[in-house]
Amino acid sequence: MKMSRLLVLSLALLVAVAFLLPACDKPQAKKDEKGGKTPTTQPAKAEPKEEPAPAPAPKAEPKKEEPAPAPAPKVEPKKEEPAPAPAPKAEATPSDEPAKDTKGLVELKLELPKPLFEGTPKNIREKNLRPPRKGPRDPLMVPPGVTNVASGKAVTSSDSEPIIGELKLVTDGDKEGTDGSYVELGPGKQWVQIDLKDAYNIFAVVVWHYHREGRVYRDVVVQVADDADFITNVRTVFNNDYDNSSGLGIGNDMQYLDSFEGELIPVKGLKARYVRLYSNGNTSNDQNHYTEVEVFGKK
Repeated sequence: MKMSRLLVLSLALLVAVAFLLPACDKPQAKKDEKGGKTPTTQPAKAEPKEEPAPAPAPKAEPKKEEPAPAPAPKVEPKKEEPAPAPAPKAEATPSDEPAKDTKGLVELKLELPKPLFEGTPKNIREKNLRPPRKGPRDPLMVPPGVTNVASGKAVTSSDSEPIIGELKLVTDGDKEGTDGSYVELGPGKQWVQIDLKDAYNIFAVVVWHYHREGRVYRDVVVQVADDADFITNVRTVFNNDYDNSSGLGIGNDMQYLDSFEGELIPVKGLKARYVRLYSNGNTSNDQNHYTEVEVFGKK
């Protein structure tokens, strides 16, 4: 009986020791930490090796805001350097104006007839019609000694038998426009031609058709040539036929309202003996009229 009690007590003691041993290990570990002994069970709790705080990313020095690229020197809108003050535009004095080389030239003076047409002209609607001019006509400068070399010269025509008047009226010097001062040719394209009897340097041609009323004569073409048949050295000095209805080519000049001033056509010194003027009816009827033609030139 005593033996069995002793066994039971021994067993109980063993069991108690078995439970106590594990519990005793933990405080030991703590003891070791305090005493600085190297723990045998747990590897030295790698002291949170305060890993060298990742070298503070090179304190991104507040990106020395690279001096904002020195604002490109505010390219001050190139004060368009006042274009070198245009050399004081040598104020064109009447004497040194080579723009229109008028040195040695004189103004062509025309003797004009009395105005016959008064009042408001008809409402003429024509293509390529020159608008009414305001003020006097620009002067035409010509060399000294230029005269009307057509005065009294022989005239021929595509219509050898005019409806009214005679061909000689075209160069007789009478440009009044009254009855008996003009010649009337048949309908359609017609021409009158003046033989200057010699070759002249021509600077202007002036034509008066019929200025008793506001009319536009169509397809007015003026040519000069060296021969009467207009085969040799033919040059066109005026052409307002905008659609080539007369078959002489399309012109760049404008149609105009006939008036007492006549149509002044610059010629620029072309040398010729014959002058021919074409027309193709007018805004009032199909006939063609010529009161006077003057040709200004010199040898």
